[in-house]
Amino acid sequence: MSIEKITKYLIDIRESEDFISPDVLDPIDYKNNSHDTWVEIENPEFTSLCPKTGLPDLGTIKIKYLPDNKIVELKSLKYYFLQFRNAGIFYENLTKMISGHLVDSLDPVELIVEAEFTSRGGISSKVSTTYKRK
Repeated sequence: MSIEKITKYLIDIRESEDFISPDVLDPIDYKNNSHDTWVEIENPEFTSLCPKTGLPDLGTIKIKYLPDNKIVELKSLKYYFLQFRNAGIFYENLTKMISGHLVDSLDPVELIVEAEFTSRGGISSKVSTTYKRK
């Protein structure tokens, strides 16, 4: 198979970032009246696709949040992350997207999402976004 055919195949199977739906996220009732309990989640096997080449981007997603009345059910978060495996999306966009979806779903007091991707061509990328309820 030629490089051109492989490239065409990778473009054909790639979904846009609109493919990713937050509907799979399952918020669970939680009481954190003192607002002193932080939740930290790490996914060291996160995969998305480069929107230019269709090649896989591998990285670690770290989420740290101070819940109010909702926490995320972890199986639903895993299924949410699986959607990114088929989506062509830049690191900066996916970091903001994950943050926005979690804020909308959980309404946390504070939230930090950090995406750190493996080196490609000698360049590593780390993107962070923060949210703090006003």
